[in-house]
Amino acid sequence: MIKNYFKIAWRNLKKNRLYAFVNIIGLTIGIVSCLLIGIYIKDELSYDRFNDNADRIVRVTMDYFQGGAPQKIAVTGTKVGPQFKRMFPAVSDFVRIEKRSGIMSYNNRVFDEQAILYADPSFFKIFSYKLLNGDASGLSVPEKIIVTQSAAKKYFDAENPIGKILKIGTKNFMVSAVAADAPSNSQIKFDFITSFNNLDASKQEKWWEANYITYLLLKNGTQLEPLQKQVNVYMNRVSRSELKMEGSQYLTYHFEPLTSVHLHSNLPDAPEPNGSVTYIYIMIVVAVLILIIACVNYVNLSIAQSAGRGAEIGIRKVMGAAKGQLFRQFIGESVFVTAIGVILAIGFAFLLLPSFNQLAGKTLQFSALLDPVIIGCIILLGVGIGFAAGAYPALLLSGVKLAKILKSGFSFTSGQGVRRSLIVFQFVISIFLIITTVVILQQLSFIRNKDIGYNKSNVVVLPINWQILPKVKGLKNEIANIPGVKGVATANSEPINVGWGDGITTADGKAISVNALPMDEDFIKTMQLKIIAGTDYNQTDVLQIDTTNGGKNFQYSFMLNETAAKALGWTPQQAIGKQLSKGSLGRVKAVVKDFNFKSFHDPIGPLLIFLDHFQTQKMFVRIDGQNTVAAIQHIEQIWKSRVPERPFSYKFLDDDYDAMYRSEQRTAGVFTTFSALAIMLACLGLFAVTAYAVVQRTKEIGIRKVLGATIPNIITLISKDFLGLVVIATIIASPIAWFMAHSWLEDFAYRVNIQWWIFIVAGAASLLVAAITVSIQAIKAALANPVKSLKSE
Repeated sequence: MIKNYFKIAWRNLKKNRLYAFVNIIGLTIGIVSCLLIGIYIKDELSYDRFNDNADRIVRVTMDYFQGGAPQKIAVTGTKVGPQFKRMFPAVSDFVRIEKRSGIMSYNNRVFDEQAILYADPSFFKIFSYKLLNGDASGLSVPEKIIVTQSAAKKYFDAENPIGKILKIGTKNFMVSAVAADAPSNSQIKFDFITSFNNLDASKQEKWWEANYITYLLLKNGTQLEPLQKQVNVYMNRVSRSELKMEGSQYLTYHFEPLTSVHLHSNLPDAPEPNGSVTYIYIMIVVAVLILIIACVNYVNLSIAQSAGRGAEIGIRKVMGAAKGQLFRQFIGESVFVTAIGVILAIGFAFLLLPSFNQLAGKTLQFSALLDPVIIGCIILLGVGIGFAAGAYPALLLSGVKLAKILKSGFSFTSGQGVRRSLIVFQFVISIFLIITTVVILQQLSFIRNKDIGYNKSNVVVLPINWQILPKVKGLKNEIANIPGVKGVATANSEPINVGWGDGITTADGKAISVNALPMDEDFIKTMQLKIIAGTDYNQTDVLQIDTTNGGKNFQYSFMLNETAAKALGWTPQQAIGKQLSKGSLGRVKAVVKDFNFKSFHDPIGPLLIFLDHFQTQKMFVRIDGQNTVAAIQHIEQIWKSRVPERPFSYKFLDDDYDAMYRSEQRTAGVFTTFSALAIMLACLGLFAVTAYAVVQRTKEIGIRKVLGATIPNIITLISKDFLGLVVIATIIASPIAWFMAHSWLEDFAYRVNIQWWIFIVAGAASLLVAAITVSIQAIKAALANPVKSLKSE
């Protein structure tokens, strides 16, 4: 019996090749979309769950207010971990980490390494990173270092790395162990690990000077909420008695479960860029919508084909087939078609995985597609789709009465309404995706093109460390003489993402929290920041930051942004000459126009700019862009002659700026791709349904042509009903799309307005594509010879 069912199903596919093609291709696209997005989501949800203690590890985040706006950051001072372990029995252990770059050398191999991790000895006790050779005791000794498997191969090839000497800068470290490479689903990634005691900051325990990620290992994961309450009470006491904070000022700490950090935390200064649970939801919705369109196509075409199976059903009923047997037959056909789609989807998933990795910014392996969980989900999905998509047509076809078939043939008055509703539903999804995609692309365009307060184009960024500091002045002067170089400056960080948190106090005692950017005297003009009050730095200001003679003559020279001046109660003009304290005294030299020194997700906050030649970590070279390659070659030559101990490396400021919005760019790519797939599937379904409608109306069209109907009349007759459905879909989809797009935009402090014309364009585009799709069949019917159609009918 089952064999017979599949044989009939195969014959029906061969007989109706157009409908079979649309159904199978649609289901394949839907399933492959779910499959690829499924392994992406599984990877995102698995972050840090490889740790045996994952349910007991929390990250400590810092929350403080000294005036201005409250500050919440992912880094802490050095005191938090050890003090919390001493004070709270719920804390079993702690680890502090900081990731730095450095020049690593071995024999004649020299590399600029970006992932050197400084960690407490408890690192391997708290986290489950595997050691392949050696032991973790090296983290207790400052002169030892642990390397990853990839780093060991990079420096030592096939040699045993244990006992070998690596040099970071001028200091020697002996390799004590080899660790497995950090898993791709880890928020802590590293190539080298050495003792936290190598940092000067480890010598003192401080609440402030927050530069370190702190993790706690709890004795029991259920103790998190009680611990948070204890910490709130304790830090309130510390803020008043130890830190002498007054009024509404405070310092406290919060805890983030390790497994929720990647998707649920958006705090600055995290060791790795985080994902977003919002984008997980978006990916799920998109995959489900694509799958629904494919299932709708199947239902629609199954109903449309029902009239052609009247004789088959009638004969089966005459021969004694029960309703249950007919139902199982049609469900079996649905499962059979879905099975073909599943097999094709798995094949396409393997082919498309590299492209999907590029689109989603992942490095998913082919083995992820063979994961038992994924395979099991695909099988369940296939069976589920087979039953869900086949249930309504099966009920419809098996429930028809024999007398009705024998008397008037096989037709439904209800089928037409269902088909129309499903077509509307398909285009609602397609138009929704089009509108939201346009809004996302508009926001990305806004981010790229908005005046952010300085000129980020044609700026080359060079890394600077403390060893290069004595050479910076000569390096700047020589680079400035290169043809095409418009300016050279240094600063502590890039102006696109200022992470330094600090506090300032006025002469009358008013204090506010600020972000701070140490820079040299050429930074303002090189970055083309706009001064709205006061004047730029000069050599007199440089002489004031003299640290010789014990710093007796030292005096800061400050600049504020507009927001900082306003927070202190000053207009830009009033701020000039005012005295401020940031550990040492200084006066306000100028006020700069507000500029975006963080991402567009965050509003512009108070910013303090001050002269400092000792906190330099970046050099900025503005070039004219006329001959970029030649300019960089000149810079490289000068660098190699003046800084031979450090490999030359550079990047462009605008590339780093774009990288801040990588998640949004990926979302735009996903939406653009799947919007195209959705509209294609909707049009495939519309094409097939139109083709069937034309076949059903062949006799009517022939009679109309004989009676004088023109080709435009016939095209209008066939097209108007279907195009009207697209208009209805636009009306339904527009408010839904507006709500979702508006909700997404609310995550940005600076965003575009959703324009009314987007909905018109989306509807018009869908209408145009649908019109072309329907017209192909309509024109074909209108050009047919009515004599042939009337004769055959």
